[in-house]
Amino acid sequence: MAAELERRVDELKEIIAGNDGRNAADARFARTVDNLVRAVYEDIGQIARIPARTLFDLFVIKVLYVGRQSSDAAVVDYLARLLERCIDIRQVFPSGPDGRPRTMYFSDMLDPQRHPADVPNVFEAYRRYADAALFLSGVFPASLGRRRPGGPSALRRRAAPTVDPAYYATTGKTMYRMAAFDDHSGCEHDPETLRKLSDYFDVYADALNEMSERYIVGFDMSAIADRMLDSFNRYRTLADERARADAHRYAHLLGADPTWLAHER
Repeated sequence: MAAELERRVDELKEIIAGNDGRNAADARFARTVDNLVRAVYEDIGQIARIPARTLFDLFVIKVLYVGRQSSDAAVVDYLARLLERCIDIRQVFPSGPDGRPRTMYFSDMLDPQRHPADVPNVFEAYRRYADAALFLSGVFPASLGRRRPGGPSALRRRAAPTVDPAYYATTGKTMYRMAAFDDHSGCEHDPETLRKLSDYFDVYADALNEMSERYIVGFDMSAIADRMLDSFNRYRTLADERARADAHRYAHLLGADPTWLAHER
């Protein structure tokens, strides 16, 4: 399943790249994406075997390219790469002088001494901050809004009480714009893509938020319910014990009581 899913997602990416500048998500394309999303849940035991990048490609295509009619192939690819990179939490919370993860703030970007130690240049520092801001405000917005540590500084008269999604949206847009205008020859991402990430930051954050709620932090409950009923019907019809076990696992994900399966045949 994993290899076939990877192949078909690659085919979708080829279509997107071949139609860069216009949206090719017609009814057939959208139906294919929906079928592939459902296929992810067909065998719950296989989900962990699917490459993370394949899942991120598929989900970004679903929520951004199909759901929001994006027409920029480079942005679709960039967002999937961003999600894959941010699996490594050090990309979002780099190590501080004490070796412990630390939250990066906009003020840190104005002080080269406070840039992450592993970035090779100021462009990468700007881009990495912007990526982390988009990741946090898109994938984990509920984690924001906590009290910001530290007191007044030369850059602020008093400590900001919270760091919320609006803070990361504003500063993330600025950092993408600064990265776009920085002289960074040889970078894998062109300035035009970075400018679009800045200009449409809110759109991309909203798409990632939908993806997070349905496919990352939580599962697509309607797809899980369909798979549970399919497994249960297969068990009733064929007395397939594997189907019964699958139905139990799907019921557990839904928070349903699976004991009724023991009394149905």
